[in-house]
Amino acid sequence: MEEISVISMLVTAVLALGCLFLVLAPIFQWNSLLTVKSHSNYAPSEKEVLLTTLNELEFEYKMEKLSTKDYIALKKQYEAQVAAVMKNEAEPEKAKIDEDLLAEVEREIQQAMQQHKEEKGGS
Repeated sequence: MEEISVISMLVTAVLALGCLFLVLAPIFQWNSLLTVKSHSNYAPSEKEVLLTTLNELEFEYKMEKLSTKDYIALKKQYEAQVAAVMKNEAEPEKAKIDEDLLAEVEREIQQAMQQHKEEKGGS
C-alpha cells in the first residue's frame, strides 16, 4: 500500500466539502451566496416594446396563427402607436422660460450697454 500524503487528503477533503456545499445549497436556499445580481436598471422604451410587438405579430401571421384581416388591423393599430411615439420623440421639448427672468436679463443687458456707451463717450 502506498502512503497517502497529508496534502492529498486535504485536497480531497476540500473537494468533497465543495461538492457537498453545491449539492446542499439549493435545499437551504442560500440565494445571496449563489445569485449574481444585475446592476442594470434597463427598462425598454415604449417604442422598443411596440416594435417588438410588431415583430411578434408578423411572426404569428407567418406561422398562420392570425387571419389576414386580424393581422392587417393589428398591424395598422401598432404602426399608428409607433408613429405617435416617434413623433413625440422628434419634437424638441420647449424650454420653460420664465418671462420675468428673461425681461430682467434684457433690462440688465440694456443698462450695461448704456453704461458702456456713457463711459466710452465720456472718455
